[in-house]
Amino acid sequence: MTRLGLVVAEFNRSVTEQMEASARDAAADADAELVETIHVPGAYDSPLAADRLARRDDVDAVAVVGTIVTGDTNHDEVIAQATAEKLTDVSLDRDTPVTFGVTGPGMSGAEARERVEKGADAVESAVSLTEAL
Repeated sequence: MTRLGLVVAEFNRSVTEQMEASARDAAADADAELVETIHVPGAYDSPLAADRLARRDDVDAVAVVGTIVTGDTNHDEVIAQATAEKLTDVSLDRDTPVTFGVTGPGMSGAEARERVEKGADAVESAVSLTEAL
């Protein structure tokens, strides 16, 4: 059984709570155990939480879910790029799969709501990568 940590960004909570539900359903379907869920303010805050989970002996992989919607500036692009890079660093530094279920940048709120299944995708990827490694 794969033991997972889950990180959920709370910014755009109306979307991310659905992503979390999708992730939980996927974990149950895969017979994976969700050891701990950490809620963080936004996607940018997820690397530290993912790192803390990846350090644990009882966590085989970490799935991160969140959404980054576009605004009037390129802030969404900056946040998405920084988040993706640091989550990759956590995965490599800890030798633990950290999967990226963060949607965006460049999306409207409506487009984000259409992609809530990315929560499930992140969990499915975490389980698959854990089994492959």
